[in-house]
Amino acid sequence: MKKVLTFTDGSCKGNPGPGGWAAILHYVDAKGQRHEKAISGGIAQTTNNRAELTAAIQALSALKEPCQVDLWTDSQYLVSVATGCRARANLDLVGELRALMQTHQATVHHVQGHNGHPENERANRLAQEAAALQAQANQLERVERSD
Repeated sequence: MKKVLTFTDGSCKGNPGPGGWAAILHYVDAKGQRHEKAISGGIAQTTNNRAELTAAIQALSALKEPCQVDLWTDSQYLVSVATGCRARANLDLVGELRALMQTHQATVHHVQGHNGHPENERANRLAQEAAALQAQANQLERVERSD
């Protein structure tokens, strides 16, 4: 089974508001060749916790076959939900995340956010950029609807 490291982050401009998510996936193949994939996207209206969950879901969904995954996040909420704490909100995303974690034998780890960890900082930038682009798209949509 392939082993994948992934670093995720979510961002929200307002809470709720336009948001973004990002994930960076690392894999070393049998020849020792390192592969990396960075993915991100926007969410028209979300909360920070939903953006964090979406980042993890998108990271796990990007895998084409079951893998052993170490997922790193700066979200204490994501860690608590992923490790089985009872969720009272975002049940749709929590269920999806937990199912993907079983498919991929995923373990979620906490990394201190905004503390200089290169991959966490990069995921944070990508998520913030996606949230900013989503905010612009939302604004453009409002302008077009008012015309």
